[in-house]
Amino acid sequence: MVSLSARICIISLLVLGVMITAPKQVFAGEGLSASQKLEIEKLVHKYILEHPEVIIETIDRMQAREELAKKERAKHTLAASKDMLLNNPDDPIGGNPEGDVTVVEFFDYRCGYCKRVFPSVMKIINDDKNVRYVYKEFPILGPESVVASKAALAAWRLDKTKYHDFHSAMMGGKGSLTKEKVFKMAGDAGLNIVALASEMESPEVERTLRNNYELAKSLNINGTPAFVIGNELIPGAVDLGTLKRLITEARGS
Repeated sequence: MVSLSARICIISLLVLGVMITAPKQVFAGEGLSASQKLEIEKLVHKYILEHPEVIIETIDRMQAREELAKKERAKHTLAASKDMLLNNPDDPIGGNPEGDVTVVEFFDYRCGYCKRVFPSVMKIINDDKNVRYVYKEFPILGPESVVASKAALAAWRLDKTKYHDFHSAMMGGKGSLTKEKVFKMAGDAGLNIVALASEMESPEVERTLRNNYELAKSLNINGTPAFVIGNELIPGAVDLGTLKRLITEARGS
């Protein structure tokens, strides 16, 4: 929805466009008296007031064209980004690594919507043994999110068998995610805290997060969660039925 201020701005531009495309002698004052120019300005103003639906229709059409163009750009970028989405060796992988459909999720451990969809994600992974799951750590909700994602990526690098328990603990946890709390969860998952703290600051972990930020930006992903399934980019939380449908469609494409 276009805001009131944005609509006013667009209306001003439309009026300016009318003035620019009109015969230049009219608005340059050639052959017109001051009173005639004033009368033209009044007529333009009167028309806008009496026919606001024309302006609104024009704005809606402009917005629809922009949305269509945005979707086309995203579709092109999605196709160009397939390798980084599906095959980045730095990304944690869940489900069946040889599955016939890959689900990619951009998420933040402090995101309430990510936590809400997490049970559905786990059900998909546990029930559908032919789904490959790519975890895109995308901490955008502050320093605690960054700490949690760094710890998760470090866990993946140190011991892949412990990543999923650690991930589940943080995704299922409530409240803040202080470093102390994250380390407690890591210890409970069987990780060496000293090694974890060191690996969190490694160039490889920094590189993975940087790549995820850049990839999300190129795909116009501004929030979490966001899913890529087949040729579809789905922003926001989705229910179990929608996930299943998208996976089925991806298998048939």
